[in-house]
Amino acid sequence: MTQTSAPALSPASEPSWSSRPGRTRRVLRTVAVVSTLPYLSLKIAWVAGSHLGIPEGSSLLAHRSSTAVANSLTVLMDAAVIVLALLLTRPWGRRVPAWLLAFPMWVATGLLAPIMTGVPLQLVVQVLGGSVNKASDTGREPFLDEWVFGVVYTGFIVQGLALGTLFVLYARDRWGHLWRGRVGELPASAVGSAQRAAAVAAAVVALLPLTLHLLWACGSTAGLNAGRATDRTGDFYVLETLDVLFLLSAVAGAWIIAFRSGRRLPTRLPLALAWVGSGATACWGGWLSLASLGGVDDLAKRPTELMNLTYAGQMIVGILVIGISAYFLAEASGRVRRPGPKKRPA
Repeated sequence: MTQTSAPALSPASEPSWSSRPGRTRRVLRTVAVVSTLPYLSLKIAWVAGSHLGIPEGSSLLAHRSSTAVANSLTVLMDAAVIVLALLLTRPWGRRVPAWLLAFPMWVATGLLAPIMTGVPLQLVVQVLGGSVNKASDTGREPFLDEWVFGVVYTGFIVQGLALGTLFVLYARDRWGHLWRGRVGELPASAVGSAQRAAAVAAAVVALLPLTLHLLWACGSTAGLNAGRATDRTGDFYVLETLDVLFLLSAVAGAWIIAFRSGRRLPTRLPLALAWVGSGATACWGGWLSLASLGGVDDLAKRPTELMNLTYAGQMIVGILVIGISAYFLAEASGRVRRPGPKKRPA
């Protein structure tokens, strides 16, 4: 009798794919696709030259070429939501390499998570009588008509909920076996010292953006340009507080993974903290850095050196943290899929 090697995955850990997505996933896919239409329609109309929702005197009308380029870019970004919704629910999506799906989903998570949490909190601030980012509260010329913000941000929240749920279901089926158990049960990493060094580096780099966001959330104007310092409303303080929380989430998730802290915590918790925290931190830092490169005529609205350093620090922290998480999952995948040693015939 000859004994063969152990299977690459045990039956309990095999991804449970079905040939056709269930009704829940089909509904979520439809919701995700439909929720992109208002934003895409507005952006395409603006690229074509329409002024729908743009009041006279808006700064958008003063920089038509750069605005058209920015609108074209955001059209592509929101259209990617449709591709991701199909990828997460169609049979061909099961064969997509992990990195090709994970990266755009990480970016989508990073861009949508602050909106999904920030907009409801800003509404609470408004209901309680706080000032919000409206022309009537800031004294500035209106940037867009008020109805545009309601349509756009409602669509973003619906996109985030539908796409996020689809990704959680997909990830559970395809990779759920990689994060079972608790942190204390994880084996030592082959590159544990490198992971710990990266976690320490992320924590050190995070000190500057974390300190500045905390100061700004508490009312300080240190490092802010004159425009931001003048236009601070309840919306501003909500977003600064969220920046602090996302930074802390990213660093905490990476620290737990690298140092195996919180041994009784489920493994999926630090991974979730690192995923959402690093995405929100890096992607919004990158987006604001990119926006600052477009050139601003008003000196009072140009980012200060400290603001640019803050955005750069956020990007570095996010990249370090997602790198730690990615290597952890790759290593876990190797442990699960690596076949056992072959035995000689009896």
